[in-house]
Amino acid sequence: MMVETVLSRSVRLMCAGGLALSMHAAFAQTSDSDNVARVEITGSSIKRIAKEGSLPVQTLTRADIEQSGANNVADLVAQLPSMQGFITSSTSVNGGGGGVQTASIHAIGTQYTLVLLNGRRMAPYGTGSAVNLASIPLSAVERVEILTDGASTLYGSDAIAGVVNFILKKNQRDLTVEGTLNAPQKSGGKSSNISISKGFGDLEADGYNVLLAYSHDEQKELNASQRDFANSGVHKFTQNGKQYATWQTSINSTPANVEVVTADDDDVLNTDLLNKGSCTQPHTFSRSGACRFDYASTVQLLPELKRDSIFASATKRLGQDTTVFSELVLSKFTNTARYAPAAQPLTVFSTDPVSGVKTVNNSYIGAYNKSIVPLLAGQGVNPNDVTDALWYYRGADAGGRTDEYRTDAAHFVLGIDSSYAGWDVGGAFTHSQNKQTDRAMAGYMSGDKFEELVRTGVYNPFVSSTGAAALLAPAVLHQELDVTKSKIDVISAHASREVFNLPGGAAALGVGADFTKQTYQDTPARIAMGPGAGNPGWTDVEIGGGTGSQALDASRNNWGSFAELLMPIAKNLEATTAVRYDSYAAVDKKNVSYDATGKASPSGKVGEDVAKATYKLAVRYTPTQQLLLRSSYGTGFKAPTMNNIADPLKNAGSSNAFPCPIKTATDPRFVYCRPGSSEYGLLDSGNPATGAGALKAEESKQATVGFRLEPNSMVSFGLDMWDVKLKNQIRTFSQDQLFTNPVLANQWIAVYADPIQKSNVLVAVRAPMNLASSHFRGLDWDTTFRTATPIGKASVNWTGTYMLKAEQDVPGVGTEKSIGRFDSYDDVVFRVISKVVFALKTSDKLSNSLTVNYRSGYHDKVLTADDAAVRVVNADGSIGGVAGMERDVKSYTTVDYQIKANYIKNLTLTAGIKNLLDQDPPFSVRNSGGGNQVGYDGRYSDPLGRTFYLTATYKF
Repeated sequence: MMVETVLSRSVRLMCAGGLALSMHAAFAQTSDSDNVARVEITGSSIKRIAKEGSLPVQTLTRADIEQSGANNVADLVAQLPSMQGFITSSTSVNGGGGGVQTASIHAIGTQYTLVLLNGRRMAPYGTGSAVNLASIPLSAVERVEILTDGASTLYGSDAIAGVVNFILKKNQRDLTVEGTLNAPQKSGGKSSNISISKGFGDLEADGYNVLLAYSHDEQKELNASQRDFANSGVHKFTQNGKQYATWQTSINSTPANVEVVTADDDDVLNTDLLNKGSCTQPHTFSRSGACRFDYASTVQLLPELKRDSIFASATKRLGQDTTVFSELVLSKFTNTARYAPAAQPLTVFSTDPVSGVKTVNNSYIGAYNKSIVPLLAGQGVNPNDVTDALWYYRGADAGGRTDEYRTDAAHFVLGIDSSYAGWDVGGAFTHSQNKQTDRAMAGYMSGDKFEELVRTGVYNPFVSSTGAAALLAPAVLHQELDVTKSKIDVISAHASREVFNLPGGAAALGVGADFTKQTYQDTPARIAMGPGAGNPGWTDVEIGGGTGSQALDASRNNWGSFAELLMPIAKNLEATTAVRYDSYAAVDKKNVSYDATGKASPSGKVGEDVAKATYKLAVRYTPTQQLLLRSSYGTGFKAPTMNNIADPLKNAGSSNAFPCPIKTATDPRFVYCRPGSSEYGLLDSGNPATGAGALKAEESKQATVGFRLEPNSMVSFGLDMWDVKLKNQIRTFSQDQLFTNPVLANQWIAVYADPIQKSNVLVAVRAPMNLASSHFRGLDWDTTFRTATPIGKASVNWTGTYMLKAEQDVPGVGTEKSIGRFDSYDDVVFRVISKVVFALKTSDKLSNSLTVNYRSGYHDKVLTADDAAVRVVNADGSIGGVAGMERDVKSYTTVDYQIKANYIKNLTLTAGIKNLLDQDPPFSVRNSGGGNQVGYDGRYSDPLGRTFYLTATYKF
């Protein structure tokens, strides 16, 4: 009798992704004599006969995965209505995604969703539990189980929102070759994949099975210039009968705009406008005496993706009751993201408004005297009166900034399952690691080499010149900027057995324990580190990047143990109780870091030990064979991550555009304010405090209540209400809060000596704190109707999530509600996400499906006139003054079609059209959040348009 490692307790019900699942009798009673395998269930440690349980588990079978038309694991997860708030590939286009793609259940957050591979943890991309889904090969996945309820009592910290468990193929014997081609109707964004797998031996007949698989997939980039709805930062639109235009352009341009400051005034000059009468460089246009740069026209909408994966597994039966197994997953994933050329404010000379000291950059002064000074008299400016000469440069001649984010991942498991003295027992060792590399491919420049080119007159950034790209080539960086390594080693053991009899049957007990050692190393390149005691001999900076990083080498151990008791109180009533205790050691930091003043933070233990007990109660009641009622209540926790605690002070780049947060002229920081809405610096750090100021564990309370009704074999309906409350939530203040709340601005806005600009600037300092309390609540539903028709078997599946509450309370800021609106963290929680699948199976050889995907509309990002992100369009079509804007983003509905045929033996052909009606993404004026695209939000909609795909699968 075969025992699988993990199998869903669900009855193959309609999953939250709206994908058609095969149906079994939901509540059929199974006698002890039935020859049915006991299996382990996602969300439970007790091996039992698989059936619909007391916790909501959604399952995607291999057939559902194929029906989805998804190209990779991240795309598959993104289709599920229960998923919100994850990181998409488009976010890496200057949005901070770093080449990562994640999962997030119910918008609670990536950091609260635990991703497992065959029921075991994988190495995270940071130091929490958030896994880069790009490391998992879709072709090797047999099914996916999603537990949409907290599971800290079984899996430990980080499973507050739920668990996504990817179960890989096993006991395959065929040689299978599969290939897919996706081609959008419009240009750009083509993708393809190919996979081959072969199994040897039958576990039942031969006592062993070995499976080997390889897959390669890639997606070509999609550029903003290839889609009309996103090809410019100046996008005209109509609101309430009036015409407006987005104004997401930049003062950083080519040739550079120069701001000259005197005691009485400041002026902006551009040599193209003054000498040639117009802006002559690509993507530039004149406005108010400057040449502005249309950066949105130069970015990608989707980056280029490539993935190579190898999967191997081996299972060997040792006698009747013992099985040993191992599995290995190796993957290499690259996300090559290109965004706008370097936008770099720089300084020729400046006079510190506090000390009165004038600092001159001798590398730039010659080009300034040659190109700018002769133009000052014509502008009524005396060169001797200039106290500051600042220039706003766009490195277009160096190309668009291009990062290759590469992840090399390895995941190895060796384990044993057996029976002893009536116990089902098992143990495993897991080693999982990934190495992430950020490599500069184009667009970034060495500050030292750039300054030398300007100093020697080879390149003049203040004037247009032919062949400038060749002149700048020696300064362009082609090197690693940062390397991180994350590793976990886990030893786990578990056991379960029947322990005593109750009126409903035998009670079963499951127990287990695990020990984990986690290590993390972040090694930035010297050019990314900047000045300080940690980088002696520093000179060079990264133009277009974020010089000011520091290294981190940290580790910690944690262990946990749990017990779970399943009690069949009556034939139709079942209760489950579970408890768990976890202990996380303080972080062992092995390197010295430094604060902004050069003060050392030594190596050694940082933060505090964290220990917590959690529990869960769940009940399943079937008053009739057609009706199931279930509910659960439990607690959870999330330990602070090593990054939360031990991260050194880092330059985190530029903020969004804000009016100066310092409003009082007598404040010594006021003199560093920039005019209008400007970008300011961001500094991030961990919180290594001990004692009263140390980070505490986040705590949660979760509850679900739901039912499933199947009045007959044609109809099935399920509804679950879930509720999650979090306290002591570890967050940093959002940019909106820091720059618009006077109390927060007074506390967290500081003056910082920027190593690239070589002058003092205003920055916002962000450090994690036990800052917030959050509350999430919603409804998940799934319904299926099936019937026979004269032309075949038809079914309709409708699933979705309706959000009832998503709010966060921050002391001193207040309660912020996020449903149906763009919040201060630049995120949206959708009120409704749903999917309807119409399927028709005319024979065993032919089937069709039509899928309708829906996301509700929401309130767009609210922009004020101070944001200068929207302007009025004048009657003659010209762009006028700034305007505030409050508007709504429309709902988003797409339709997909698929046909599947296997008329040739062993060959299955699947063809489909995604976005059949060629629906453009809904228009948005947002100027922050996600990637650097303009005109829509790439996190919530697909820019590819109508896309055709064909998949061929052949089994030998």
